[in-house]
Amino acid sequence: MSEINKAVARRFYEEVVSQGKLEVLDDIIADDGRDSATPAGGELGGGKAGFVEHITWLRENVEGVTATVTDLVAEDDRVVVYWTIDGIQRGEIFGAPNSGRHFNGVSISTIRFRDGRIVEYSVLPDRLGIVQQLTAV
Repeated sequence: MSEINKAVARRFYEEVVSQGKLEVLDDIIADDGRDSATPAGGELGGGKAGFVEHITWLRENVEGVTATVTDLVAEDDRVVVYWTIDGIQRGEIFGAPNSGRHFNGVSISTIRFRDGRIVEYSVLPDRLGIVQQLTAV
């Protein structure tokens, strides 16, 4: 099951985040899935809506966003994903106003699965590193 979960995690970043294929969420998110990384802090609750909100916000605020998985570690029902984000800022990100600057950053996500579908998603981005790139004089 760990290999299936890793493949689903990779698909989330490659197809949903980088390519904007929101329809893929129907295949990979459990009905009670929860994205705690939505801009409103996961206020939409479970299901696909929170993931749609998160990805829509990201793609509206980061032009040409690309997420690249650099490593996956899986055990039991969890996958830890090490990944990078790359793009051009087009909206407020982590409190930094639009600068139009290119940035890249490193993030670590934890994804919990049930029956090959995502039930819980959380991410820890390098906020300081990204904000420094966006606000540097």
